Amino acid sequence: MTDIRSICVYCGSGAGTDPAYREAAAELGREMARAGIRLVYGGGSVGLMGIVARSVLENGGDVTGIIPRFLKDREEMLEDVCELIVTEDMHERKKLMFERADAFVALPGGIGTLEETVEMMTWAQLGQHAKPVLLANIKGFWEPFRQLLEHMRRDGFIRDGLDVTYHVANSAADIVPHLQSIANGTHGEGREDAVPLSQL
Repeated sequence: MTDIRSICVYCGSGAGTDPAYREAAAELGREMARAGIRLVYGGGSVGLMGIVARSVLENGGDVTGIIPRFLKDREEMLEDVCELIVTEDMHERKKLMFERADAFVALPGGIGTLEETVEMMTWAQLGQHAKPVLLANIKGFWEPFRQLLEHMRRDGFIRDGLDVTYHVANSAADIVPHLQSIANGTHGEGREDAVPLSQL
């Protein structure tokens, strides 16, 4: 795998009720900037989206925002980013986010965050990419989703040979080192990591 030069971060356009989510978004932004990793994200200025983008910028990092035209006002497009792309629709937005990212991170969020994350997991399952997908499991946010995936496996809907492989970091500080270790081939055993789901 190539080095991690850019990370697409999926996250809520709301900030959530727990301050830990906001703190994690800010910390991830700081760590990405320090590592020289570009943020690719949905282009909004509100919620966790705005927090992670501003944190990258405030710490001297680069940000690419990609937003569909119909969401420019609703998600309050952040115009201070280094590169801002306005697309015609969600499909174009997601395609560009995929193309410009070396890895994908899901911070806490709503059904949009879930949908985008699952799409990347599905494409990997079908052999369309080998980019890592990581759940930022802040305060156990993604545990119900992980349990749902295991339920699907037990009931025969995730079958052998169609494993859903993803990674997990329980703190924002672990995300960048975790992804870098995957890219460098030094990611070892014994870390909380999503091995193929059939092995969970």
